[in-house]
Amino acid sequence: MNKAQVAGMWDHLRQINGITVRTVAAIPKDKLDSRPVRDMRSPKELVVHLYTMLRYIAEGAKEGEIVSYDEKEQVAVSKIQSNEDLLRYAGECWNAGDAAVRKFSDADCAATVKTPWGMSFPGFVCINIIYDEHIHHRGQLYAYLRTMGIEPPFLWDFEKNAPEFQPKQHAGA
Repeated sequence: MNKAQVAGMWDHLRQINGITVRTVAAIPKDKLDSRPVRDMRSPKELVVHLYTMLRYIAEGAKEGEIVSYDEKEQVAVSKIQSNEDLLRYAGECWNAGDAAVRKFSDADCAATVKTPWGMSFPGFVCINIIYDEHIHHRGQLYAYLRTMGIEPPFLWDFEKNAPEFQPKQHAGA
């Protein structure tokens, strides 16, 4: 996979992220720390995990090494108390990850990236991991919303995203 292919995949994830942002916004304020599914992360922990991983993997893939982090500490450090805090955190992580991926070169796509998981991958595989993780955890958020009696955003309704996450032909870019 080369830079152009990664850019195409990332643009699709940009649109998917717009749906995810709308999904996060739909979490009831009084349910951020709930356990809609026993023995699984709270909605807040899940969103922090999703976006922290996105940032750490994207930045690490660009730098050549993905570093480990303490997820429980990340939730506490982020001081997330509201949906607005959660959306701000997600936006900060998205922007950092997006900036890293936009700087990817063909060499970065092919370069070996050291990971904390006991194996190394080419840079483009790290971008695939971000994509897979994002889709997987967004699906969990959909299930959480449904257990709360809330219909999540339609999966392919990109046109209702914020302008920065709409398909380019619809956003005027």
